[in-house]
Amino acid sequence: MDMQIISILIITGIAIISPGPDFAMTLRNSLRHGRTSGLLTALGIACGISVHITYTVFGLSFLLLENAWILNSMKVIGACYLAWIGISSFFPKTEDQTEAVTKGQSGTLTSLTAFKTGFLSNALNPKTALFFIALFTQVISPGTVLSTQLFLGLFIALGHLLWFSIVALLLTHHRLEKIILKSKRTIEKVTGACLFALGVKIFFHSN
Repeated sequence: MDMQIISILIITGIAIISPGPDFAMTLRNSLRHGRTSGLLTALGIACGISVHITYTVFGLSFLLLENAWILNSMKVIGACYLAWIGISSFFPKTEDQTEAVTKGQSGTLTSLTAFKTGFLSNALNPKTALFFIALFTQVISPGTVLSTQLFLGLFIALGHLLWFSIVALLLTHHRLEKIILKSKRTIEKVTGACLFALGVKIFFHSN
C-alpha cells in the first residue's frame, strides 16, 4: 500500500478517536435517550462526512481556502448549534421521559432527530472541515486519482461509524448501565457544558 495512503489512514484514525463535538453528541444522546439513539447518532455522524467529501473531492476546498468568509460562516453556524445542544442538556425532563431512558428506550428523541443531530454535528463541525481541507490539499497531490480520494472518504466515514457505534454500545451496555445511570444526569450536564464551551470557543475564534 502506498505510504501516502498509510499516512492518511493513521492520521484519520487519530483524528476520529480524538474527543470533540461528535463524541460529546454521541455520549449525550446515548445516555439521554438510549442505545438506538446513540447508534443512529453515530450513523448521522458518518453520513455527515459526505458533506466534507463532496467539497474536497470536487475541489471546493480550494474555494474555502480562498474565501475565508465561507469557512467562518460554517464556524459560526456550527458554534451556535453546539451551544444550543449543550444548553438543552440542562433542560429538565419529565418523569415519564426519565423512566423511558432508564429502560433503554429512546424517550422523546425520534429516530430522524437522533440521526439529524449526528449529521449536523459533523457537517457543521469546523474541526472536521479544516481536517478535510488540510488532508486533501496538503497530503493528497493533484495527481491522486478520483477513485483513491473516494476510497479515503469512504474509509473516513466508516471509521466514524465504527468508532461512535462502539462508544454508543459501551455506554449502553447492561453491565455498565447501572453504574452510568447513577451519575447519568451529572454526565449529561458535564457533556452539555463541554458542548456549550466548544460552541463559544469556536464562535469567538471565528471572529
